[in-house]
Amino acid sequence: MNERTLPEGRTYEEVYARFRWSVPAAFNIGVDICDRHAGDRARVALIHEDDAGRIVEYTFAELRARSNQLANALRRLGVQRGDRIGVVLSQRPELAVFHLATYKLGAIVLPLATLFGPEALEYRLRDAGVRVAVTDAETLDRLLGVQSAYPGLEHVVCVDAAEADRVHDYRRLLERESDHFDPVATAGEDPALLIYTSGTTGPPKGALHAHRMLIGRMPSMEMVHEHMPQPGDRFWTPADWAWAGGLLDMLLPAWHCGISVVARRFRKFDAEQAFDLMARLKVRNVFLPATVLKMMRRIDDPRSRWAVDLRTIHSGGESLGVEMIQWARDALGTTPNEGFGQTEATLVVGNCSTLMPVKPGSMGRPVPGHVVEIVDEDGKALPAGEIGDIAVRRPDPVMFLRYWNNDEATRAKFTGDWMLTGDLGSKDADGYVWYAGRKDDVISSGAYRIGPGEIEECLNAHPAVAVAAAVGSPDPIRGEVGQVGQILRFEDERRALCLATGRGDDTAGLHGLLAWCDPTGLLMAAMQEYRERTLRCREQNDRNGMLVNSRLQRVAGILDVLGGGGEEGRTYGPGGGKSRGPGRKLATRA
Repeated sequence: MNERTLPEGRTYEEVYARFRWSVPAAFNIGVDICDRHAGDRARVALIHEDDAGRIVEYTFAELRARSNQLANALRRLGVQRGDRIGVVLSQRPELAVFHLATYKLGAIVLPLATLFGPEALEYRLRDAGVRVAVTDAETLDRLLGVQSAYPGLEHVVCVDAAEADRVHDYRRLLERESDHFDPVATAGEDPALLIYTSGTTGPPKGALHAHRMLIGRMPSMEMVHEHMPQPGDRFWTPADWAWAGGLLDMLLPAWHCGISVVARRFRKFDAEQAFDLMARLKVRNVFLPATVLKMMRRIDDPRSRWAVDLRTIHSGGESLGVEMIQWARDALGTTPNEGFGQTEATLVVGNCSTLMPVKPGSMGRPVPGHVVEIVDEDGKALPAGEIGDIAVRRPDPVMFLRYWNNDEATRAKFTGDWMLTGDLGSKDADGYVWYAGRKDDVISSGAYRIGPGEIEECLNAHPAVAVAAAVGSPDPIRGEVGQVGQILRFEDERRALCLATGRGDDTAGLHGLLAWCDPTGLLMAAMQEYRERTLRCREQNDRNGMLVNSRLQRVAGILDVLGGGGEEGRTYGPGGGKSRGPGRKLATRA
């Protein structure tokens, strides 16, 4: 199999027009990302640094042997083709081994974050019908508590030393097994991975992906990482591998190309430690969510302190904007490539600075091989500049098979052959996609549909605002009016509240900014009060307060990636100015 999927071409248009899918009928992720590279016994797959600073390298040959042993052990525990295996681990070698073994068994991996509470774990494990789950010492008691409530979880494996009853010791399981295993012959259409959505529009839904998903993922990875693989490439991300961003934007695609991956778990993200790690371990390619980049921006002239030599930066989760992109160019020596996707169809829009100009604020253009349009409620493509549903056309190898145990939700996800992402956006005349907000977040006021993302990016550009969120509030005349919440940078609480409520001298700049981004005056008339809200959703008694807080969390980024605490008392890094893009209007006619 060729390592690259993108054809040669001098421009984006040439590459998109020449692209053709080549998806093998028989395909297994475990064999593809590990076993086929294991013939070179010196080829390094993983460089792991633990909390004590100890560094261990693992070759593809070693991972093949360990995953074969584990596959034999899991089969002895009764795991069969199609069974689900819960993996409650963060960045560490054992997580990778469990993925490899599960794929080679023809079973299905269910990645789960170690920060999940008992209720979140039990819901996903029970809904997926998981029989075997693996975790570490820190999460073991939580998982055993779930097992008591959900007896369908027959086996719990711990990768750390554990003497608890009903727990299998990972190393003891492996040591008595052969390192030879014949992988199950899987088709590209066979299920391999079950990832649950965040549950922002109801209970979390399990998106079931096929083995072919990895093939479908590669064109986008080659775009955002500037024609990977290249000599010297080495990947790292602070994103947890239990999250699609860490797993599908980093680990699996890198190993598909035989590229070494650095693993280092940060219990709480620290920018100086990140720069130090990238310099010491010669990282060349990174996936850095927008919130992480903003935290790293606090460090002045990082390359004067660390020998960081990045070739590519992929970012997502939030628009970076002009200032952040320019900072990365100046401070890190490369242009970040942003992208867009979701759990059901990952990274179908992206940038590639060597193929096309990067327009700050835009998510890029449709990745070759993917057909992405802005459609109306009937599935008809909208003209440039119109806001509608961002939709992906099927069939598409990166697209999910279905929602687990939820045929109704699967049907509702599609209009004809268009998979509706639930995200709103527009295309400009050059085919660049601009994000406008979640469909359930859009503010319908009078004859206007207001994209909250554009309100937020205006507010975020103000030096006093760290992060802002906007939602619709019921109004008997207009239908909805805008309501905003901000997390402010001021340490002086009285001054912060004065600005947040729209009173006092400090509000002049904020009101001027709103006037600039809202030429119709609609938003100014609607936003009569500004009040600061906390992020503790459970303490909010009104629906709109919860919506503001939910959106604040999404705007600020995924905190699990940063290791920034649990559900209570979360804190966020500072925001940055964003570009609305050329010729875009804040409010459009409904």
